Amino acid sequence: MAVSLSAAAAEHVKNQLVKRGKGVGLRVGVKKSGCTGFAYVLDYADAVNDDDVVYDQQGVKLLVDPGSLPYLEGTEVDYVREGLNAVFKFRNPQVKDECGCGESFSV
Repeated sequence: MAVSLSAAAAEHVKNQLVKRGKGVGLRVGVKKSGCTGFAYVLDYADAVNDDDVVYDQQGVKLLVDPGSLPYLEGTEVDYVREGLNAVFKFRNPQVKDECGCGESFSV
């Protein structure tokens, strides 16, 4: 199973990379955090690391470090508008529990 970007997320990332004037894609990972175990980490990537797992999604490189990959397998990263806010959303089929505020999860 792979990690994927929705069409809306890919379009947003492309636009942001153009605005930044640099970058090769979106880096997605996890870190230990919060009350349930892990939190998602997102950043625009300026380079591909030697150990990155790279998924080419709709013209965007999605970079995942090998340590995060087991927690992200099958995840779709989406970009949605909710009222005046626009945010990245994660659809991770492995999630067993989430904290009430939605900041952390467990698998």
